[in-house]
Amino acid sequence: MSAPARRGDARQAGPRRPTAADGLLVVDKPAGWTSHDVVARVRRLASTRKVGHAGTLDPMATGVLVLGIGRATRLLTYVTGADKDYAATVRLGVATTTDDAEGEVVARVDASAVARAELLARVAALTGDIRQVPSAVSAIKVDGQRAYARVRAGEDVELAARPVRVARFEVVAARPDVDDGVPVLDVDVEVTCSSGTYVRALARDLGDALDVGGHLTALRRTRVGGFGLGQARTLDELGATPDDVAVTVVPLAEAARGVLPVRELTEPEARALSYGQGVDAPDAPDAPGGPLAAIAPDGTLVAVVERRGGRLRPAVVFAPAS
Repeated sequence: MSAPARRGDARQAGPRRPTAADGLLVVDKPAGWTSHDVVARVRRLASTRKVGHAGTLDPMATGVLVLGIGRATRLLTYVTGADKDYAATVRLGVATTTDDAEGEVVARVDASAVARAELLARVAALTGDIRQVPSAVSAIKVDGQRAYARVRAGEDVELAARPVRVARFEVVAARPDVDDGVPVLDVDVEVTCSSGTYVRALARDLGDALDVGGHLTALRRTRVGGFGLGQARTLDELGATPDDVAVTVVPLAEAARGVLPVRELTEPEARALSYGQGVDAPDAPDAPGGPLAAIAPDGTLVAVVERRGGRLRPAVVFAPAS
């Protein structure tokens, strides 16, 4: 789908489509679209304003963008924190102002002498628990304003390094090329990383470690938590849904199971949580830490709960007592 198509939708003049049920929608974001563009399009397709996304993808990036519809927007916090998979291409030998292909070139260096052994060693050094300086054109806020807005206003922005985890950083292929007459090396990589990791910063840091500079030329997100490309639909596919049929979503309970460990409830526990009350949950050595999806015997997502002081207490109630 071309980018201009997002500016209008011929369906707007026709009958209103039924409102989509509460749940998650996994979209295969096209290149050239912002995450906000996708949200705006899905608001029309789902016939509701209550749509949000779980983690921005840059316009040049494609792939998995998880959206919440209705009550599922309250699940997005947990989706955002999930680990993610990416397939990317790094161009070694060219550095840009944004660490990706959308920025201006600031340096070109002959990368023809980069040996595979050295490349793999530098990739290994960027794997595991590392401290990463995000790109200056990231969406991180500095004194209440997005870093990219400050950069575009002409300010010099320096962000502090922060801990991230790169569980997997693998070289899939490497091939020589030429960029404006300078020999470069294009490296296809696959990355599994924690929330908050910038793949374009990995490209920058890899180039810096090899003394040739580097930037990201392609990025495709292939998984967010339990949601992958196999579940994703393109905007064209979603737009082809008949006007009298609601867009289908991943139901709340299934969506919660995709991002959180599950606590199966008894009927009394489900009732107590629906009233906002806690339930007993004696600590156990193998008990999962962090939030849990609390599922009633009938399969309904009752709440997201947290373990505190030997009890499970609701952080978000999805099925309040009527």
